[in-house]
Amino acid sequence: MKSLNAYLPPWLSERVGGMSLPAGRSKSLAAPILIIMLLVMMILPLPAFILDLFFSFNIALSIIVLLTSLYTVKPLDFMAFPAVLLVSTMLRLSLNVASTRVVLTEGHTGGAAAGKVIEAFGHFLIGGNYTVGIVVFIILTIINFTVVTKGAGRIAEVGARFALDAMPGKQMAIDADLNAGLIGEAEARKRRSEVSMEAEFYGAMDGASKYVRGDAVAGIMVTVINIVGGLLVGIIQHDLAFGEAAKTYTLLAIGDGLVAQIPSLVISIAAGIVVSRVASEQDVGTQVVGQLFAKPQVLYITGAIIGGMGVIPGMPNLVFLLLSSALIGGGYLLAKRAKEGAPPLPGSPEAAAAAEAAQTGAAAAPPQESEEATWQDVLPVDTLGLEVGYRLIPLVDKAQGGELLKRIKGIRKKFAQEVGFLAPPVHIRDNLELKPSAYRIALKGVEVGAGEAFNGQYLAINPGMASGTLPGLVTQDPAFGLPAIWIDAGLRDQAQTMGYTVVDAGTVVATHLNHLITTHASELLGRAEVQSLLDHLSKESPKLVEDLVPKMMSLSALQKVLQNLLAEGVHIRDMRSIIETLAEHTAVTQDPNELTALVRIALGRAIVQQLFPTGGELSVITLDNRLERLLMQAMAQGGADGAGIEPGLADTIAQSAGQAAAQQEALGLTPVLLVPGPLRVLLARFLRRALPQLKVLSHAEIPESKTIRVTALVGAQ
Repeated sequence: MKSLNAYLPPWLSERVGGMSLPAGRSKSLAAPILIIMLLVMMILPLPAFILDLFFSFNIALSIIVLLTSLYTVKPLDFMAFPAVLLVSTMLRLSLNVASTRVVLTEGHTGGAAAGKVIEAFGHFLIGGNYTVGIVVFIILTIINFTVVTKGAGRIAEVGARFALDAMPGKQMAIDADLNAGLIGEAEARKRRSEVSMEAEFYGAMDGASKYVRGDAVAGIMVTVINIVGGLLVGIIQHDLAFGEAAKTYTLLAIGDGLVAQIPSLVISIAAGIVVSRVASEQDVGTQVVGQLFAKPQVLYITGAIIGGMGVIPGMPNLVFLLLSSALIGGGYLLAKRAKEGAPPLPGSPEAAAAAEAAQTGAAAAPPQESEEATWQDVLPVDTLGLEVGYRLIPLVDKAQGGELLKRIKGIRKKFAQEVGFLAPPVHIRDNLELKPSAYRIALKGVEVGAGEAFNGQYLAINPGMASGTLPGLVTQDPAFGLPAIWIDAGLRDQAQTMGYTVVDAGTVVATHLNHLITTHASELLGRAEVQSLLDHLSKESPKLVEDLVPKMMSLSALQKVLQNLLAEGVHIRDMRSIIETLAEHTAVTQDPNELTALVRIALGRAIVQQLFPTGGELSVITLDNRLERLLMQAMAQGGADGAGIEPGLADTIAQSAGQAAAQQEALGLTPVLLVPGPLRVLLARFLRRALPQLKVLSHAEIPESKTIRVTALVGAQ
């Protein structure tokens, strides 16, 4: 309702009762003033001049609403339209009540009794013939009621239903982008708000259209009542002849009805335009001109048909031939414009195609003479590389608005915030040896992931609760292996309604890249990154860093400890605690594994918080007492690397741990194995390859404030 201030005169939005008000207060007072004005029109008699003023304002408001709807790009740009529709309907009904009072009380004095506007509509528009006026009024009412308003209401009803059905899928897609680091929390809140507002908008339009239909019915009834009431008042109270009373009051009633119905029809057309247009980056006018008059062949053929009709005897030859000449001339100008290389009409398909061709075209480089090999030919290996097929080039080309570049920046930023160091840049290049829609992710020149992404299509991922099947290419989500289907863009809303998580090709590649970067975080932490971490920490605690490196331990030893933490999924954001723990124990031991265990104890609260975000009770898996003793003996004989574990015992442990982890996951719990401190490194290394989802903690890493609940045992037969 606040947006209605844009349609009020400046004096009304800036001053109330002669007192200047701040801009915020004046806008907030606009709606109450308008409601009071409507009530005054219904209750108090108004002079003819005031009626003329309000009728003129009603016509101006309807034109403003129509033009605003034509220039909106998407429905949510005119989010106040349902409220405007309601207020304009109530304004017309209030004017009907006020004009009826004036017509019945002053109508015997002449046609100007109810104001110049009603008189003009009664005499000028219908020529003073009340029979013609009745026919015109009925036709306008039928058009408004049965065609425009009914169609707009149906579109709004269907749009509201589909918007509500697609809301869960859209919310899941937003959550998926947020979890993958493609968008921030603020952008996620904005998108959720837009999804909610879209559903509310169509629902409000569905309800508001009923007001317009009721207004059309009320217009007919009010007009009939005015005619009958005018005849009675003129004949009985003012002793007018039947013919004179019929002419006077019928013309006034029809003029009053036309003054109300014409703005109603204009606003109904605006409602139809808002709910029936397809969202794009152009307004309605640009879309119509750009797409309807984009092909010269269409104008040529239409001009020829109209010209043929123009030479038929008895036809209006001049009109048809003039129109034919205009169409053929327009087609010639379009064809000439295309030959001269001029840009196509905005909004046309050729404009998009020409832009894409101009962006992807490249001039052939002149051949160069071969030179002797130099050290410049020895290229360094990229730490992180992304190679794409030629159909995926638009995703990574900045000139073509490649969204994947922005998402990769978001991935690196989120990784730095969550893991604790800045990942190396991702070097992107095209590879003609790959399939057209394939991509390849390399770590230090070695492939660690690959997949296919079809630009222009969407990947519908089944999170486990989707219902029904979709036509398309059946595949798997390359990041997590979930069942998925590549579908056309037209099936996106249907897939979201069925419970699928729908993402575009760029999101598929970005999510896969983010998953691999997180998985191989320990390999991405080189000496340069460790030195950058120390330099960053030394800005706040220079003495702490200086006392540890290189006085007490080398940079490579520190790198090994940090890599051990990252390999088991422990973030290194708390570098201060890590450095302080190492500085405390480095004088006793220099073994990286022992130092890692001590650092894990210092970071125990953060590790547990990462695995169990909520609740004070930890549901964990533990070892059977007999198995624990066997492993302690094997460790004493074979060392911490587990070489002393018998193959049969190792298989039994892997199978039993896998069953326990699966049981935990089925219950919706994080699979965590709790073991004594001396066994943690042994079992963590042993189970890392077979069960990467199973995390191994030691008793010393659990904070004293946490309660432990054992849900499964890993035992030896």
